[in-house]
Amino acid sequence: MRLSVELVPRGTTELQADASQVLATLPAVDAFNIPDLMRFPLRSWDACAVTRPLLPAGIPHVRAIDIPPGEKLPMADALRAAGVTEVLVVRGDPPHDLGHRTWPNTSEDIIRRFKRHHPELRVYAAFDPYRLGLRDELTGVMRKIDAGADGFFTQPLFDLRLLEICMDMLQGQTVYWGVAPVLGARAKAYWETTNRVVFPAGFAPEMAWNKNFARAALKLIRARGGNAYLMPIRVDLASYLSGLLEG
Repeated sequence: MRLSVELVPRGTTELQADASQVLATLPAVDAFNIPDLMRFPLRSWDACAVTRPLLPAGIPHVRAIDIPPGEKLPMADALRAAGVTEVLVVRGDPPHDLGHRTWPNTSEDIIRRFKRHHPELRVYAAFDPYRLGLRDELTGVMRKIDAGADGFFTQPLFDLRLLEICMDMLQGQTVYWGVAPVLGARAKAYWETTNRVVFPAGFAPEMAWNKNFARAALKLIRARGGNAYLMPIRVDLASYLSGLLEG
């Protein structure tokens, strides 16, 4: 099992501190994957250059809607300079800043562009079992594979039964299964409203439930020969990550 941890690129100092904390707490981590968030000035590919001295493997997220028409990929030189060999292409949410220009690209459009001009890169796509329903999402998976996707990063899952169903759906694909803590009623409501998550019976937005679920999910993923990524947002990194690979 290859294991990645998602880090938020709030700034260079914060990113270095978070990366160091992750590696001190969970030294089995193989990579960092880093989203490209418009509210922060540090782009995901530049963030990978920041974390590279600590852990060489960095997987930046690239938002399809930010890339202008044509064949050029404006971040290509920065990816090369950062030593990046893998990227995750997501469509991207519209920005809150109306002055930020976007274009009507699909993720498939940008996956194709990467594979045409930078075939040396592994290009991952997104899989979200909650957004559209499993049948429509599987159709999207086929489109992304046709576009050249080398594998998938999933939206975090919170139900072992759903995880097993999705594993069967994506059998034979390289997949990083997402696991994230959800702590507090407000965070639970956010995931339900924004990401359309359906939490299982017995879910509790508390640290103990989330750590127990993460241990069980990682054990299942390892047993099925998959990969995983942890998304420890708004949580003390050491408290959440410690002991997750035990048992």
